[in-house]
Amino acid sequence: MIMPEMLAGFMLYALVTSITPGPNNMMVLASGVNFGLTRSVPHIVGISIGFSIMVVLVGAGLSAVFDTYPVIHDILRCVGAVYLVHLAWRIATSSPLGRADDRTAQRPMGFLAAAAFQWVNPKAWIMALGAITTYLPQQTSIMGVAVLALIFAVVNAPCVGIWAIFGVGLRRLLTKPSYVGAFNITMAALLVLSLYPIVIS
Repeated sequence: MIMPEMLAGFMLYALVTSITPGPNNMMVLASGVNFGLTRSVPHIVGISIGFSIMVVLVGAGLSAVFDTYPVIHDILRCVGAVYLVHLAWRIATSSPLGRADDRTAQRPMGFLAAAAFQWVNPKAWIMALGAITTYLPQQTSIMGVAVLALIFAVVNAPCVGIWAIFGVGLRRLLTKPSYVGAFNITMAALLVLSLYPIVIS
């Protein structure tokens, strides 16, 4: 279990890592601009639950598999990099708001896709491994890992949701298609920039 004296520190860690910029928050921000808050909710929930499941599985011993077979982790990193570039391209080429075919041709990321994305998200790996190695004792039960994951879920969802709300606010300001196009290209560039930890490691 998490030691009581470590709980406050972990909650602060969860807050800071969840609310700071990263692939998830950049995509949710773009989703808020392009699709609104309601249609972005499955994306937000998918991130929170998918990441919590990831924390449980990593805490239950999956990290030991990567230690034994590091090539698996390397493959995941490469897949993640390619997928992030693909997502960046989709965001950059999104149709401007207001076009008739935009509502039918494009859809926000759904629950399952957002949950699965955590496994190729470099920031999610850093968050999960950092939390487990720092805030859990070396010998811990699966219950302790589950508590950690639950706290992460409770803290993570509102933090990610703030980015979607911010996107909705921007949506009201981005009244011209050219503004939305420039915003989408900027978000795509930031998403590609988030690959920096993969490149230098």
